[in-house]
Amino acid sequence: MLANLIPALLGLAVLMLLLRFVKLQGEKASETGIAEQADLPPFWASVIGPVVAIFLLALRPIAGIIIDPLVALPVGGIVGIVCMGKLRMFNESIAYGLEKMSVIAVLLVGTGTIAGIIKHSTLKDWILQGLEYAGIGDVWIAPLSGALMSAATASTTAGATIASASFSTTILAAGISAVWGAAMINAGATILDHLPHGSFFHATAGCMQVNIKERMRLIPYESLIGAILAALSTTAYLMSVGYL
Repeated sequence: MLANLIPALLGLAVLMLLLRFVKLQGEKASETGIAEQADLPPFWASVIGPVVAIFLLALRPIAGIIIDPLVALPVGGIVGIVCMGKLRMFNESIAYGLEKMSVIAVLLVGTGTIAGIIKHSTLKDWILQGLEYAGIGDVWIAPLSGALMSAATASTTAGATIASASFSTTILAAGISAVWGAAMINAGATILDHLPHGSFFHATAGCMQVNIKERMRLIPYESLIGAILAALSTTAYLMSVGYL
């Protein structure tokens, strides 16, 4: 994570510049009912749910205590409901959450299937041969493999996982350290992780009340930011080993 800290900050700066360009484009979301929502919880109560869930998940790398996300996330949600004083809306909140996540769950099943097929196929060999014929240096295998696998799965996590499992031997054999290999794979996986067959596309469209047509228009901007992150991460690696 620290290896990609500076590329991430620079990528954030690029994002802010792009926001200035696109903020006035597209249709405005309806503001009906916003002014009428006077019974809103305080900020601390609103964020306590995610904070609890993140803390429970962080116990694994911090203290070696493994708590499954299927346990941590509902616990965080319940704590959030209690702290916000919305316990009377418990059933309604659960139903609302399940409704919003049902489509994502189906997509994740499909994504997992695609991930399994790719991992056990000869696609890795084809990609390596293609990179060899194109004359692309070994250092680019990490970010490009992350990008290609994220395109296939439309997921940063699945793309980075498959790319790591499939190309780790080749990347390490090229003399790239495990940390920088992981950093470049992860950065590369942000290039195409937002395609329509993944959960990010639909989750972000739903929460921001954006229709599919307008959501599709954002893909080039997201890909540009991902490409910049991958390029910056690769540049940081080349600088760390004295190539630049």
